[in-house]
Amino acid sequence: MLGGRVFKFGDNISTDHIVPGRLLHLRSNLPELAKHTLEDADPTFAKRVKSGDFVVAGNNFGLGSSREHAPLILKLSGVGAVLAKSVARIFFRNAINIGLPVLICDTESINDGDELEVNLKSGRVRNLTNGAELRFSQMPEIMINILNEGGLVPYIKTHKGFDANPEKPS
Repeated sequence: MLGGRVFKFGDNISTDHIVPGRLLHLRSNLPELAKHTLEDADPTFAKRVKSGDFVVAGNNFGLGSSREHAPLILKLSGVGAVLAKSVARIFFRNAINIGLPVLICDTESINDGDELEVNLKSGRVRNLTNGAELRFSQMPEIMINILNEGGLVPYIKTHKGFDANPEKPS
């Protein structure tokens, strides 16, 4: 179960909004780079976000380059999950690989500052502020396992490889 406050953004938030390209010289210092997360979309975001908070957006979140720093600094900033109407495929893949949940759902009834509770297993979002309940496509169990391990690399290290069906006998 995930819980936190909402930071709401609109459509077409690109990887350049998430990680300003002018700051890529900081990519060897990720904690410093994380201090600038989303500053071109909201200059106060990095100072206000707390561990477990949610980034909520409209359509096409994470478009642009395949910059894997984008989901990584969101996670380092404390973001517990991204909820959006749609996301760029490469952003989605990079986010899961580093252990950041990305949930596709209708975000219209979620407002900036709302408090949410998210259950990855059941595919439900409860808006504790306005009482709305949302559903998102249930994630395959392997994705939940990867997220629970903190990303793909820790999952592979823990399980000595990758098995898409770890419950089934070989």
